[in-house]
Order: sequence, then C-alpha cells, then structure tokens
Amino acid sequence: MAMHNERMPKIPNAPDTPNIQDATLAHAWADLQNESPTSDWLLPEAHRLAFADPEFLLRRETRGIRFQLEMLKPDLAQAEAGIEHTVVVFGSARFVDRSTAEARLKSALQSGPSQAIHQAQALLRNAEHYENARIFAQMVARSCDCLPQHEKLFICTGGGPGIMEAANRGASEVGALSVALNIALPHEQQPNAYVTPGLSFKFHYFALRKMHFMMRAKALVAFPGGFGTLDELFEVMTLVQTRKSKQVPILLFGSDYWQRLLNLELLVEEGMISADDLNLIHYVDTPEAAWQAICAFYQLKVS
Repeated sequence: MAMHNERMPKIPNAPDTPNIQDATLAHAWADLQNESPTSDWLLPEAHRLAFADPEFLLRRETRGIRFQLEMLKPDLAQAEAGIEHTVVVFGSARFVDRSTAEARLKSALQSGPSQAIHQAQALLRNAEHYENARIFAQMVARSCDCLPQHEKLFICTGGGPGIMEAANRGASEVGALSVALNIALPHEQQPNAYVTPGLSFKFHYFALRKMHFMMRAKALVAFPGGFGTLDELFEVMTLVQTRKSKQVPILLFGSDYWQRLLNLELLVEEGMISADDLNLIHYVDTPEAAWQAICAFYQLKVS
C-alpha cells in the first residue's frame, strides 16, 4: 500500500518527511561518540580483539551483549560496595535548593518580566521539596548507620539535578554512600556532584536502568515531578500490582500535589483497578513520616 506523506498531519519539531525505514531506537554508537568524540580507539580496526572493538560491540547485532553489560556492571560494583538494599528517590530535575531559588526570585523582581517572576515564585515554592528530599536522605543515612550491613538501606537516585541531587546531597552530607543510575540523553545529563563517584552509573537503555532501580529497591519515594517521575512511579506500581515485584512501600511525597494530579479513585469507580490496589501507595508530607512508614513496613529498629 502506498504511503502519502503529504497527507499525514504535521508533528511539531518533526522532520518534514519522516522516513519509515529510520531506526526507532537511539544508536549506542552515537552515544559513545558523544562521550569520546576525539578518541583514536573509536576508529574501526579489523585486527582488534572482538571484545576490545567498540565499533563491533556497538553494532545492532550485538545489542544483546550490551544488555548484558549494562546489567552486569552496576550489579557487580554495588555488590562489591556492600549495597544490597536501596531507597529509591524520584522527583523533578528542575527543582533547586532554597538559597538558589531565593536568589533567582530576587533577580526576577529587580529586572525580570512578569512571567519570569511567576516562574521564580514557583521555583521558590517548590524548593521546599528539594529541602525535604535532602533531609529525608540524611535521616535514612543516619538511621541506617547503626544497622547490620545486611539490613542497611542506601539512597539511590537517577543521578541528575533537582530532587535527585537533593537526595544524593543529603546522604553525602552525613558521610554515607549513595547510588546514581544516570541515563545518556540528547541533552546531556551529567551526574550531580554529590553521588559517590564509584557508584555513579550511566545507561544507554531505559529498560536496564529501570530494572536496576527495582533490583535492590526496598522502598520508593516519589516527590513531585514530570513525565519521567510518572513513568518510573507507574512502572513500579504495575510491577507490584502484577506480582512481578514484591510489595515495597511506595510513598508519594506531597499529598496536595499528588492528589491534584492523580484521581486514582476514578480507576476504582470505572472498574479499571480494584479498591485494594489503592493500598499500594501512601501519601506523606514530611521526611519523618516517610522514614517512619518504611521502618514500620520492615519493622526496623533504628535510633
């Protein structure tokens, strides 16, 4: 059947004539070139050993091998560091700490247009979530310091800015290890400065990254966020609901935000989920309440 591209609706920011033969998945080779654009070892060489040849390893046919490598590298490193249990913290990458937000509002009030002032006011309002994530991570790290190694919980984030930075920062400020599972994106996302360097991992595949979040997760704390936060939240909820993952505390931090955003009761009313499924999540509004919910779930005895 012939395809008439001129009759297709326009997609914002899309090429004029999309090519149906274009690959859907991003190329791992492009990611590697972005990482090391001037490295001689990126040049093809037939005589190289297969496992030392990046051009060969990044072919479409060797994608399965790359899956295995992304699975294995973070797993081995965390095991060697003694990290078996994590508290995963999600949330917006756009939030900043209170002092930064106050400075931006001051600048906007002096010379900015009304839209800039409105944005700066929202940034200051949401800085409360940054500070709460920071305090929560401090609380987890301090409390777990007294636990046996096999019971300790470590903070794990996506490694970027915003809420992720706040949680890694809180753990760092009390001398605790923390993990980052970063992702290679077109707009390069560097790991924040507070992640334990030897535990900062970068992924090409979202699927492998998500799997690593769940492999060690003993709790999920979702702060207000956008599409990425919602994606990660519903991934975990679905895994637990379908029994593909054991039940863990799923805490939505900031009940006003989440209850305005999600009307989950509608799903019950329309028969899309059972009423019991609502028990998979709990709303919390303070770092203390979040940590207490996790401790109660696992009956942890911490000081």
